[in-house]
Amino acid sequence: MRKFSQKHLLGIKEISTQDIELVFETADNFKSIINRPIKKVPSLRDVTIANIFFENSTRTRISFELAQKRLSADIINFSASSSSVSKGETLIDTVKNILAMKVDMVVMRHPAPGACQFLSRHIPASIVNAGDGTHEHPTQALLDAYSIRERLGSVKGKKIVIVGDITHSRVALSNIFCLQKLGAEVMVCGPSTLIPRHIESLGVKVETNLMKALEWCDVANMLRIQLERQDMKYFPSLREYSMLYGLDKERLDRLNKEIVVMHPGPINRGVEITSDVADSKHSIILDQVENGVAVRMAVMFLLAGQQA
Repeated sequence: MRKFSQKHLLGIKEISTQDIELVFETADNFKSIINRPIKKVPSLRDVTIANIFFENSTRTRISFELAQKRLSADIINFSASSSSVSKGETLIDTVKNILAMKVDMVVMRHPAPGACQFLSRHIPASIVNAGDGTHEHPTQALLDAYSIRERLGSVKGKKIVIVGDITHSRVALSNIFCLQKLGAEVMVCGPSTLIPRHIESLGVKVETNLMKALEWCDVANMLRIQLERQDMKYFPSLREYSMLYGLDKERLDRLNKEIVVMHPGPINRGVEITSDVADSKHSIILDQVENGVAVRMAVMFLLAGQQA
């Protein structure tokens, strides 16, 4: 059996196309398992995983927890807001204390970009990056690409536009790396104030007109505006943003083709996407949620195999 080439999943940039394909093949097997009456397998029965979240999270945390329970792992949940971190304890001391309890794997979300890389150099456990600042969110990119593959048969050759707050989005960066490795063309679209300078150097197209982007693409991945990460106003108002960059039924109906609509969540309905689009046949948003569990099962199973 092929093995994952890395000890950690810190970002999509560090892994190979073969690693991504291996995750997808493994997720295919797990998806069939989680759709049967008995959804648990004993694959990680002797593995202890710590979920360490220094930022608020609902969907990602629940998805990881459910994936771990489906694999029969032992779980420790840690929230920074109710821990000694709030008393001034450092990241390394926090994690070393948890590792002293014989933890094999750490799933971590942290507001500082590079926090997972930093930790990986100081502790022996495998680390899964569940989002670090505005840097990367690798499991989200994997489940997004997996969902495109499931709906369209392949990612290779497809045209995907990522719309919204590109500057503050770790999802956008991980998606760009993942989709390009799988042979897709990628475009980013949004107000020029929310598109990083020199992003073309990553090999992506840039478009500020939403209709032109929609006419070009096969898949539109709509991102929310990350107001919590913005330290200044990047556009006049949410209403104006929605008028220019919100995806509604009228815009979809103006296209002379069908496109696939995605969203990593949480959705701000009526801002970046309207309810009639989010709940339409074009949308694979709920497929993304379901696939997230299978993909995260695959990632943790493959990383645990590295320790065997």
